[in-house]
Amino acid sequence: MTQPLPILYHDEHLVAVHKPAGLLVHRTALARGERHVLLQALRDQLGRRVYPVHRLDRPTSGLMVFALSPETATRLADAFEQRRVEKRYLAVVRGVGPDAARLDYALREEDGRRPKAEMPAMAAITQVRRLDSVELPVQVDRYPRARYSLMEARPLTGRRHQIRRHLSRRGYPIIGDAKHGKGNHNRFFAEHLDCARLLLAAVGLTFDHPVDGRRLALGCALDAPMTALFQRFGWAGHLPANHRPNATSALA
Repeated sequence: MTQPLPILYHDEHLVAVHKPAGLLVHRTALARGERHVLLQALRDQLGRRVYPVHRLDRPTSGLMVFALSPETATRLADAFEQRRVEKRYLAVVRGVGPDAARLDYALREEDGRRPKAEMPAMAAITQVRRLDSVELPVQVDRYPRARYSLMEARPLTGRRHQIRRHLSRRGYPIIGDAKHGKGNHNRFFAEHLDCARLLLAAVGLTFDHPVDGRRLALGCALDAPMTALFQRFGWAGHLPANHRPNATSALA
């Protein structure tokens, strides 16, 4: 039996959940045969329709918010589009990342319908900062020791795979990224650190409630594999927690 999705916030207009890594948000042309998707699972769990207003990549875990009516969905989707939603992610990357940096690299869309070279380059900006790092006495590539960093990422735009592509282009690929990362480091984490997944998690969303205007700051804890890794690396002080503001109804 499938486990219920963890509900992080719920009122009469919105619901926020913790999306597991590896779960599609909704069916796509490239995954028509997928039986279990987040959107349908949440509809079944709540017994009502829900409306997506933003996206998370399939391998990314963490916080997603859905509207409970088309009108609310339009308002909240507009807030995401107009950059009025603050987004916070945590990522584990190869190397010692920068103390702080503004990654401003235009990105071409990756939708699979046309060659990427034919797609227009669109502005993309991500603010990143290093929260911690670790050095392991193991040789994963040509160096005798392996170094990894915990990075906070705050995307100011919403391009597909933006954080993954920006960090990789800067030279700090996210561990577990099969497309933009490094296979030897991905295998090391999968085989020796019990982390066979993309180490990127959406941990915070802050925005004005689309109906009553209250400022909502939602937080999401990490899943078990990432939590165990943080503890192993001595990063427990950076573990985020579920933050659930008071709902406007008794639904929370």
